[in-house]
Amino acid sequence: MKTVPHPETLRRAPVQRRSAERLTRILDACADLLDEVGYDDLSTRAVAQRAGVPIGSVYRFFGNKRQMADALAQRNLERYTARVAERLKGAEEGGWRAAMDAVLDEYLAMKRTAPGFSLVDFGNQIPVGTRGEPNHRVADRLTDLLSGFLDREPDEGLRRVFLIAVETADTLVHLAFRVAPEGDERIIEEAREMLRAYLARVLD
Repeated sequence: MKTVPHPETLRRAPVQRRSAERLTRILDACADLLDEVGYDDLSTRAVAQRAGVPIGSVYRFFGNKRQMADALAQRNLERYTARVAERLKGAEEGGWRAAMDAVLDEYLAMKRTAPGFSLVDFGNQIPVGTRGEPNHRVADRLTDLLSGFLDREPDEGLRRVFLIAVETADTLVHLAFRVAPEGDERIIEEAREMLRAYLARVLD
């Protein structure tokens, strides 16, 4: 998928296709190196070498590695939203429970397969473990996406419900991945049942 971050996360937005492809290579290299060496040992020079671009190309888009990690998180959110939206196209018959499964399953899939995701997921968590604001962005995005599917008004009440659901799922999924490298399935299923019980009160 060729999604790129929003322009506000970049020093300069790519205009030409070649520039956009170079940005994609830079972010791919950043993600791979985060898994390999961690954030502390990540450097813009190493990213440039891995991406096969001049160091000036990295600085064209990013002033430092923090901005690069922020842009990677934004790209993750764009990709996640697109994946959930695609899943929802075939989930009408299952109602909100099928929609919730799509939301959780796509998050788990990215957690298991997306390079660099364990460190930045949808919002830069540097230093590691720093959370909060990213979950608000995810909840807002899911509210806007799911309100149409559910034929519900995306009002303050629905946004609060999805924020609580996102915070709950986030905490339990992180617990599952601390217990087992691929996510402890028993904890994941407990999280799924907890979310269903909570959301049923509002969405049934």
